[in-house]
Amino acid sequence: MRRLALIRPALLATAALLAAPPLLAQTSWRWSGTLSAGRAVHIHNVNGAVEVEPGSGTTVEVIAEKKWRRGNPEDVRIEARQAGSGGDLTICALWGPSARCEPDGIVSGRTRIRNNDVSVKLTIKVPANARVDAHTVNGGVTITGLAGDVEISTVNGSITARNTTGAVSATTVNGSITLELPTTANADVDLSVVNGRITSALPVLLDGELSRRKVKARIGTGGPDLRASTVNGSITIKTY
Repeated sequence: MRRLALIRPALLATAALLAAPPLLAQTSWRWSGTLSAGRAVHIHNVNGAVEVEPGSGTTVEVIAEKKWRRGNPEDVRIEARQAGSGGDLTICALWGPSARCEPDGIVSGRTRIRNNDVSVKLTIKVPANARVDAHTVNGGVTITGLAGDVEISTVNGSITARNTTGAVSATTVNGSITLELPTTANADVDLSVVNGRITSALPVLLDGELSRRKVKARIGTGGPDLRASTVNGSITIKTY
């Protein structure tokens, strides 16, 4: 009986190790270049978050962080494609060998990667006046401090546009949208939800429609268009 009592703890410890999830692994990829005035940055991800903020001068800096437990990170590659010196830049996280990176989005091809839990977080610094469109499928998108026009979309994730002074278009299916504006902001807003609420810390002047699920109004004297829509989530205008 004593021998059995000694063996049991060892068996329990072995079982616990087998039941524990594998450790999270991580690698990173970096790219840098320059972007001429008036040019655009197109960002396309599939599984992971996207964060964009102003950088230094005309420089663009990209950091892609891969994380996984059971997947194969070699099945996911990062590409940065630029149209000539200083031209429009397209950044993609691509799953599978036949996926292609295009300015309008990712062309997937026929290859499917199963049981691959690799996620990619894209952190990108761009010139403050650059036009940016940032898209992912599973993950949130955060845009901070940009003066150029911004287009943002995700399917499963929330969106935050903070301290932007250009036009903003933000859409998600399952997630909330937060627009953070200065107290002196001037903008034209067009907001819509299906299952959620619309709230604003700034007074709005009716300019078309006002209901629980849709608001078309003016903030201050009006200005850049701020468009936001979600199906399952709320839209909030905050101040700073």
